[in-house]
Amino acid sequence: MKILIPLPRFDFDPTEVAIPWALVTNAGHEVRFSTPDGKPGEADPRMTTGEGLGILKRLLMADHLALKAYSDLVNDPLFHEPVPYADLAPDDVDGVILPGGHAPGMKEYLESETLQRLVCEIFESNKPTGAICHGVLLAARCTSNKTGKSILHGRKTTSLTKMLELTGWALTCLWLGDYYRTYPVTVQEEVTAALAAPDDFIPGPTPILRDRPGKLSRGFVVRDGNYVSARWPGDAHRFATAFIQLLDGTSEPEL
Repeated sequence: MKILIPLPRFDFDPTEVAIPWALVTNAGHEVRFSTPDGKPGEADPRMTTGEGLGILKRLLMADHLALKAYSDLVNDPLFHEPVPYADLAPDDVDGVILPGGHAPGMKEYLESETLQRLVCEIFESNKPTGAICHGVLLAARCTSNKTGKSILHGRKTTSLTKMLELTGWALTCLWLGDYYRTYPVTVQEEVTAALAAPDDFIPGPTPILRDRPGKLSRGFVVRDGNYVSARWPGDAHRFATAFIQLLDGTSEPEL
């Protein structure tokens, strides 16, 4: 199957892109990329180097598994051949993964009406759709051609939680300002407002450790029909695994 991962030109989260890319590719699927102008995207450098994160560097930046996957990703020829958002059609792909990131460069991705229309058509074609962290915000902003409401209206979802977002901001705001606050309204608040009922937002258990192969139970996802969502980079392995299960038409196993 051909799976699309759309990206901004700058500042995407390396874990939320590279881990799903690695697992989906290893499962035998082809992953293609898209950016606003067809030029290769670049990850948020703070998440790959830890620069500016101080003593919180090891806690907040991508871990060694994600850095290895990202190193492999940037050597993939397809990563360097993205298609402009405007040149894609829903029939070009069999599914889509919407990664996140919180730095300023994410806004051109989160606010692209062209990308929102594409994602809406893919979603409403009942093709597998995965969204993690701020990627859920992009999905929430996609207006259904059928109902005039968000494509997530009537679905259950998670996303970057208010607790996670405000904790990252509180830990770093003295020297990084609003680096962890992409918008004044938190992701959870905007996503919840797009849902049919507040209870359709499921925050999951308090995250403590990042997941990894063999430790998928550390991660958390919400699956609803053709759609699966996750909260933060620490859910990336379980998120990618659940997305592959959507592709394969299998149920998520007990962890």
